Amino acid sequence: MTAHPLTRRTVLGAFALPWLAAGCSSPLPLVQAPTGAADAESRLRDSAHAHGLDAYRKLHDINVSYSGEWRPLVNRIQPEVVDAGFRGSSQERLMPEAGIVAQAYTGPRGRKQVVWRRGSRMPDRPGEVSVWFNGERSNDESAQNAAALVAEGYGMFLLGPLWLVDRGLAMQMGGTERVDGRICDVVAVWLSPGLGRVGSDRVALCIDRSDSTVRRMRFTLEGFVNTRGAVAEVDTFEHERRFGVVWPMRSFERIVHPVALPAHDWRITGLDVNRGYETDDVTGGAFQGSAAAPAASFSKSTR
Repeated sequence: MTAHPLTRRTVLGAFALPWLAAGCSSPLPLVQAPTGAADAESRLRDSAHAHGLDAYRKLHDINVSYSGEWRPLVNRIQPEVVDAGFRGSSQERLMPEAGIVAQAYTGPRGRKQVVWRRGSRMPDRPGEVSVWFNGERSNDESAQNAAALVAEGYGMFLLGPLWLVDRGLAMQMGGTERVDGRICDVVAVWLSPGLGRVGSDRVALCIDRSDSTVRRMRFTLEGFVNTRGAVAEVDTFEHERRFGVVWPMRSFERIVHPVALPAHDWRITGLDVNRGYETDDVTGGAFQGSAAAPAASFSKSTR
């Protein structure tokens, strides 16, 4: 059989339109959610406890700083999601009980502020997102949808099973998978609402059989028109327990469908919790009050 190498033109063509791949060809087809999968719910809860569920429930706010790098080709084919002009280092504020992720990015074109509040399963209660570029609020729907998808995704990447447990989601066991040589149980979750302003997505968690740490998350990207039909995955590394919770200190994202492509590397550079600020301090065009200071560097934070 003759090999057909994947050229740059082929890759760009695959990303030029929404990724409307046939459901049967996708590694995470959006089929009807299952019911009554007690074994999957138990495995997810075991993983959440291993990640520090009891301590997580006591967190009013989480304050994180990231540094990272997008691969150049991904920036060319998904510019709205990457938004390279504003995506360098970031400060992020999460208020888990309120379903809020607020992000302050700094890049070569200046400052970008995003506020995302997750909605409910009710059709009349979608998630809410606001975006500012250099202090000016944006009314661009494409920018808002891309920002909502990224913000909700980053909450999931940071917290894994803690972000998904106790939300009444449909799920089932999905066999086993090896991640970096580790045998993992796969829990397939029907996420509703989905990542960003969309009704549903699918997520597969690869849970290490030996210690119940989530090593990989594979997920659909239905919340933005130019990524619909796509599937990506994030591998997490260098996990550390701080404030009673396990955090992935380094992460790597790749696209797995419709083409295989490395996408993004990032690392946690600062972390602290429970400053006690109010939602108003993180839901405007800049962080205010006790939310304003950068996340504590590791030399200043405590375990």
